[in-house]
Amino acid sequence: MPKTDVIERDPQTYAIIGAAMEIHRQLGRGFLEQVYRDAAAIEFPLHRIPFEREVWLPVEYKGIILPSRYRADYICFENIIVEFKALAALSGAEEAQVLNYLKATGFQRGLLLNFGAPSLQYKRLVWNYEGPYLKKESPKPSA
Repeated sequence: MPKTDVIERDPQTYAIIGAAMEIHRQLGRGFLEQVYRDAAAIEFPLHRIPFEREVWLPVEYKGIILPSRYRADYICFENIIVEFKALAALSGAEEAQVLNYLKATGFQRGLLLNFGAPSLQYKRLVWNYEGPYLKKESPKPSA
């Protein structure tokens, strides 16, 4: 997929990833996760990315809010969960964490950013997406 298609399709996550790349370019790997989160509080405004930091996310069960809560590192553009990691490699556990955050909030888009690798690792995660870029299978021709 050409770069311009990604920008047009999801300019908000593209901007967040660009800011994260700048953070990784400046700091490199090896710092604690908190250092990268602190740098994002400086970098996001430079990219005109609105954000809330360390947002508590309630979890509901049968319409009742549970005492257990999640804490998202950032919510950007009011509906994109952004989770920071500083690990040598990502595993499925980190992806599951972001997907649980999406499920708890009802948001559709999340980003998992890992600053612990030689170059920035990122994953776009989607929950219940029904937008214009969802590809639906064509019916199979009958034989």
